Amino acid sequence: MVDGTALERELFDVGKRLAGALPTTRNPLKAIDDKAMDLASSDAELKAALFRFVDVVPATRNLDDLARHLTGFLGEITEPPPSVGVAMRMGNSKAGRRALGLAAAAGVKHMAQRFIVGESPKAALGDLKDLWKDGVASSVDLLGEATVTQAEAQRYAERCVDALDTIAGAARSWPERPQLERDSVGPLPRANLSVKVSALTPLLRPDAPERGKRDAADRLRPLLRRAKEAGAHLHIDMESMDSRDAVLELILELLGEAEFRDGPSAGLVLQGYLRDSPQTLDTILGWLATSGRTPSLTIRLVKGAYWDHELVQAAQHGWSAPVFDVKADTDANFELLTRRLLDARPAVRVAIASHNLRSVSHAIAYNRLAGGDDSDLELQVLRGLGDPLQAAIAAQGLRVRTYCPVGDLVAGMAYLVRRLLENTSNESFLHEQARGVPLEVLLAPPAGTVHHRVGAA
Repeated sequence: MVDGTALERELFDVGKRLAGALPTTRNPLKAIDDKAMDLASSDAELKAALFRFVDVVPATRNLDDLARHLTGFLGEITEPPPSVGVAMRMGNSKAGRRALGLAAAAGVKHMAQRFIVGESPKAALGDLKDLWKDGVASSVDLLGEATVTQAEAQRYAERCVDALDTIAGAARSWPERPQLERDSVGPLPRANLSVKVSALTPLLRPDAPERGKRDAADRLRPLLRRAKEAGAHLHIDMESMDSRDAVLELILELLGEAEFRDGPSAGLVLQGYLRDSPQTLDTILGWLATSGRTPSLTIRLVKGAYWDHELVQAAQHGWSAPVFDVKADTDANFELLTRRLLDARPAVRVAIASHNLRSVSHAIAYNRLAGGDDSDLELQVLRGLGDPLQAAIAAQGLRVRTYCPVGDLVAGMAYLVRRLLENTSNESFLHEQARGVPLEVLLAPPAGTVHHRVGAA
């Protein structure tokens, strides 16, 4: 049992050191991007209009069409700021629409490139190697939302095989980085690929989960085999609540098959914003106790990127919301799950994915006070959002991994919208710190109603 007072004291010390290790200079272009996103997030109507525009960009036919969509969305704003008024006036002529379309297309592409490291795994290798040299591991996420045809699902599976081969082959020549390559359990693969089950089958439906599971399994098994042959890690992402149970069942069933009980290194995601996430963790830990699988299962704890989607779905169907509607409750639950995961080692390898200084510091502090080595904890951030934090974590000699989307910029628009929503939700402590919020406030316990006991499962 870890003493709560000692935990808060250690947590503050850790957080203070991390904050002090943040880079003192920032990329001026990223600073401009951040100011633009802060402006958008300060006006709910403007934010909604811009996000709807980003989401529709892939469907536009030409620059004129692009400009018409932009001015159409902006025209719904009740009290537009001056910059929006300029855009609306430009949309009144053909030449103005072309100029506006060019500017909008360039802006969306520029923002997408902040989050997306390359259009293919091969194109991303330079960035991945540079990250590794700087003491930062990566997980490549092949962009691709839910598929609608078998041909799309097959193409996604083939891209995954190519990515495993490309990354694993290149990673063999990277320099040694002991803090990224081993924990107390044993070696950690250099190559790490994240995949989505919804992209591996068009048949994943809540009303017929078995059919979708069988179809996805036919494509996921070859990926597990290839990861095992290449010595790579395969991480399987969770998505919205309507597919969560089917995806979890599929992962546990496949990893429990005799062929995969001794590998490859594999993992799944636990979403802390879901009210029933503690029960989901019970299911996973129960499976680990009886499955006979020998490699530790990596569990990536996130807060969740589908909050708005889950609330809308619940309202449409008259369901109770599956997510916490108060941020502090999500934060408190995230800490509870963090402690449970760390207490479950070595059956699990723990990856804490957050840009929140309190959440990250809590994980580091609890791990140390519970007798864990720093190498037994992995911290994860998102490319383009957590760059300063990843640098601070690496500077402390801790293992950090950045989640790197790879793929066509147009196909990545849905991903980009979710990342922008996350960035403007005040989740990032960098946003709060820039507003002058004191460190004592940033590191204060979440004032939520979730049961917040320390050191207990």
